[in-house]
Amino acid sequence: MNASERTNGLTFNPHVSALPPYNAGVNVAIARAAAGREDIARLGSNENFEGCSPKVMQALASGAFEPWRYADPACTALRGALAQRLSVDTAQIVVGNGSEEMIAAISRAMLVEKSTVVTVVPSFGLHEIEPLALGAQVTKVPMTSDFGFDIETLERTIAAGPRLVFLSSPWNPVGPALDASNLQRLIKAVPAGTLFVLDEAYFEFADTGSVDGLELLRHSGVPYVVLRTFSKAYGLAGLRVGYAVCSDAEIARVVASAKTPFNVNAAAQLAAVAALEDEAWMTASVARLRLERDRVAQALRAIGLRVAPSQTNFLFFETKGDSSQLATALLQQGIIVKAWREPGYERFLRATLGSAQDNDRLLAALANHSH
Repeated sequence: MNASERTNGLTFNPHVSALPPYNAGVNVAIARAAAGREDIARLGSNENFEGCSPKVMQALASGAFEPWRYADPACTALRGALAQRLSVDTAQIVVGNGSEEMIAAISRAMLVEKSTVVTVVPSFGLHEIEPLALGAQVTKVPMTSDFGFDIETLERTIAAGPRLVFLSSPWNPVGPALDASNLQRLIKAVPAGTLFVLDEAYFEFADTGSVDGLELLRHSGVPYVVLRTFSKAYGLAGLRVGYAVCSDAEIARVVASAKTPFNVNAAAQLAAVAALEDEAWMTASVARLRLERDRVAQALRAIGLRVAPSQTNFLFFETKGDSSQLATALLQQGIIVKAWREPGYERFLRATLGSAQDNDRLLAALANHSH
């Protein structure tokens, strides 16, 4: 039976039916079944292993959380708190069901069939998948041999005038961040008619004193959107709340029009406000993470693996063979990591930084595998 017979002759949107799958992390229940053990090192999805601020849990357990009520469709309290924190107008902020929804909304707001989009490779899958769903053409600029951004090629490709540019800095899945001079070069290459989208999902993990993309962009004169999230450093991955800071209210209005009305649930809004009110918890957690990041990177290099520099809560490194096979072997030992599958990068793994104990489990397994 062919596909058309199975679906009773239905005709799908060809752009959507041809989409590549998103490379999501392995579910913990699947990992437990594969490994035959309960204690799983969950190093595949870039979550904060320390959890979230106790103030978040208090807020969710309080009378302020009313699951039987619709959430505020305008996310008024959260947008107000973000506007004050970031010194922008509330009308410039759109809140999403994770920053992933904002990527979809931006694509829907900006792209039509055969529009052009520029991103990098290895890439965050949705920077490609969401434009492809709308029939856009995506140009991907490969990383350099030393795990960096190819600034000259990016400049040239951006200057050609795509409708959208999606860049993540710090860069998922590789790890480095653009420094101020290189980000300035890319911003200066943006021509009229191009929207520059800087995905800063890992912004909080960057070393102290690293470039703040929003600060650079707000004085640049180019149309932009900066994406940030509560999923990573703030530890709210399961609640799905991220946001877009737009260069002007009109961009924000159109992006907001491209999402559903009650897109961010009440628990997520309440939790995000509480997380913002306990910045000290997040900054302390991130400080501990940075120390562990340096320790694990050095240990990976000591066993002979090439590791990309990281300003995130994960490490991207080249293995000695097919990374999918290695990821399967690690899964059988109760360790979840993410094998990279984009063409040309099949030898690479991305591993989230977890607890010292879980990181040591990964290091020991990799050392045994490399001998």
